[in-house]
Amino acid sequence: MHMQGSHWSTAVAPSEAGGGRSTPLRVDAQRNLEHVLRAAREVFGELGYGAPMEDVARRARVGVGTVYRRFPSKDVLVRRIAEEETARLTEQARTALGQEDEPWSALSRFLRTSVASGAGRLLPPQVLRVGVDVEAEEIEARVPQQRQPGIPGGQLHELRLVEQRPAPAAERHDAGAAALLEVVGRLVERARAAGQLRPDVTVADVLLVIATAAPSLPDAVQQAAASSRLLDILLEGLRSRPSE
Repeated sequence: MHMQGSHWSTAVAPSEAGGGRSTPLRVDAQRNLEHVLRAAREVFGELGYGAPMEDVARRARVGVGTVYRRFPSKDVLVRRIAEEETARLTEQARTALGQEDEPWSALSRFLRTSVASGAGRLLPPQVLRVGVDVEAEEIEARVPQQRQPGIPGGQLHELRLVEQRPAPAAERHDAGAAALLEVVGRLVERARAAGQLRPDVTVADVLLVIATAAPSLPDAVQQAAASSRLLDILLEGLRSRPSE
């Protein structure tokens, strides 16, 4: 018998394809998940990760209970969004490294692409924690380690990952952040070695540029213009200058 208006799909899960039993998937549940994730990106991008779950539910046009059924706590939802945005930024950095031979072009391409995508507003908080005057031996296990010229005592300016014994999900989260820091570090080192980047600029500074140059304005055209202008100014501040 055919039932009109049904929201069920009889797609077979890959693990069960040969077992003769299908697992019905709720099409509307999948749609709700996509709506929640899209709404979370928008809300957190506009208001920061401090925005309440009720705002996400309202933007997704679902009940807050629907959000909590998918994400039992706000921390789980924040982690999901941050992981996705970190992976996107990492891929953008790798693309810039692979397709641009000239170091400054690679760095500026990464910055322009990442700012245009709006991902900077969703960077996970731990990669924006900038520690200054940290003793070298205290951060040997962290990435990236970048020595600032002229700072005595072997002190470093670096991005500190969250220091705790993580659960498996947190380990994946930190691994994603570490991958981002590593690939952006390569962009920074190449531009610095070519004499195109100020010697005191670090990965922390580059990520702060991404976070800063992606304003959230109500008008999309105005936002794009403001982002482009601000990024031009910030890029000029990153470039090395001939000695006078």
